[in-house]
Amino acid sequence: MVNNPSAMNTEAQEKDVQELLDKEAKGQLKPKDRYAIAPQEMPAQDPVARRGTMSEVALGYTEMQAQTEALRCLQCPTAPCMKGCPVRIRIKDFIVEITKGQYKRALEIIQETSLLPAVCGRVCPQEVQCQEQCTVGKKFKDPNMSVSIGRLERYVTDLAHGRGKVPQVAPPTGKKVAVIGSGPGGIVVAADTRRAGHEVTMFEAFHKPGGVMVYGIPEFRLPKAIVQQEIDVLKKMGVHVVCNFIVGRTRTIEQLMNDDGFDAVYVGVGAGLPKFMNIEGEHLVGVYSANEYLTRANLMKAYRFGQGADTPIAVSKKVAVLGGGNVAMDAARVAVRLGAEQVYLVYRRSEAEMPARIEEVHHAKEEGVIFCTLQNPKRILGNDAGHVTGMECLKYELGEPDDSGRRRPVAIEGSEFVIDVDTVIVAIGNDANPMIQQTTEGLQFNKWGNIVVDEDCRTSMDRVYAGGDIVLGAATVILAMGQGRIAAEAINADLK
Repeated sequence: MVNNPSAMNTEAQEKDVQELLDKEAKGQLKPKDRYAIAPQEMPAQDPVARRGTMSEVALGYTEMQAQTEALRCLQCPTAPCMKGCPVRIRIKDFIVEITKGQYKRALEIIQETSLLPAVCGRVCPQEVQCQEQCTVGKKFKDPNMSVSIGRLERYVTDLAHGRGKVPQVAPPTGKKVAVIGSGPGGIVVAADTRRAGHEVTMFEAFHKPGGVMVYGIPEFRLPKAIVQQEIDVLKKMGVHVVCNFIVGRTRTIEQLMNDDGFDAVYVGVGAGLPKFMNIEGEHLVGVYSANEYLTRANLMKAYRFGQGADTPIAVSKKVAVLGGGNVAMDAARVAVRLGAEQVYLVYRRSEAEMPARIEEVHHAKEEGVIFCTLQNPKRILGNDAGHVTGMECLKYELGEPDDSGRRRPVAIEGSEFVIDVDTVIVAIGNDANPMIQQTTEGLQFNKWGNIVVDEDCRTSMDRVYAGGDIVLGAATVILAMGQGRIAAEAINADLK
């Protein structure tokens, strides 16, 4: 018999879980039994230790945790969670396979519609998609009490360790498809059109494929080896990947079609133009867009500080990050890991209005990021050498709701104060990449610079399709994937 109290506790938990699994197998687990099961917390690195490392923070469920969490699922006949998933994964079906220990089968069900489950399980905002629709969450009136669908998706995917099947490819059709952009939407289009037997070439402007998953999302949230596995699958399928190729400069869309013989073109270039606040001092040394800051740190490994890094980055002591979304959280948490003594997250609304994922907010606080809500910069201060020395801010209060439904921030006159900082990172969003618009006549755009498409992701140009952030504005990985799937179906239909 084990005398260690911790081991004894684990032994007791395993016994409890096994009893639940036995009842489940016999069809005896009632909804009230499932409601009584506590949500399983995600194991994570120690907050202090992880401040000095870029390795992944969330460690993933144990088998016992995964099965316990899966038992919380009610197996609703109407599957409302599936309606909240942009790629319509058969969620309840893969979860029930976890309760049976059939993890390979669970992964097969996910991969019927999702090409990037290891990515989506980590970075998708499930709490406002599938988990928002979960009956368990609605019972408790809290999406955080929903079944942790994303964590379960990650669990079964990580068990495979990249050993998923390479999709079968149909006989050659003689048709050629160009995919512009190698982000999540582009990857889905490349895979689905290649499956149909078309010759597919994916063009990437950077020197590494993966799009926002590589340059935008930090290693501690999404290890880059996972993204590379997905790129490797495409290559095994026969997709050609061409990097350092800027469509609109290296070649235009018309040249790809008229001169290079591509029969269809998918545009998935993202929303890569950073927004700034247009305030005094944004030109100073030490002011970054979040795009630049994260690209230097993530894609070019600037955190190595010259030891194998492709790009330099300033060593900052006091950093202010402007914004309240996931990109702002990423930038703040990267600044912590780059050695900043203090990192302030400055947001003009309250924390309740922040669009960032609750989990990311929680992790940022654990890592020591200082939240300065109901504040916003008025101007950035600098010295005679043109370097940032501080930031003058105003305090805010919340007024009536605006068009987004959130209460509008209203500046309080005379509330100016100064924060002592040497670096400012602007993370207030991105506009559409303008390159395609500048170089493609006949392609229709809206007033925000996004490509206009129909319900099948067809553009105003014949045989040109588009999806993801260049259509939706700044969105999510899974939404881009959903549009990629729609576009691929249209391409395959049109090329018949």
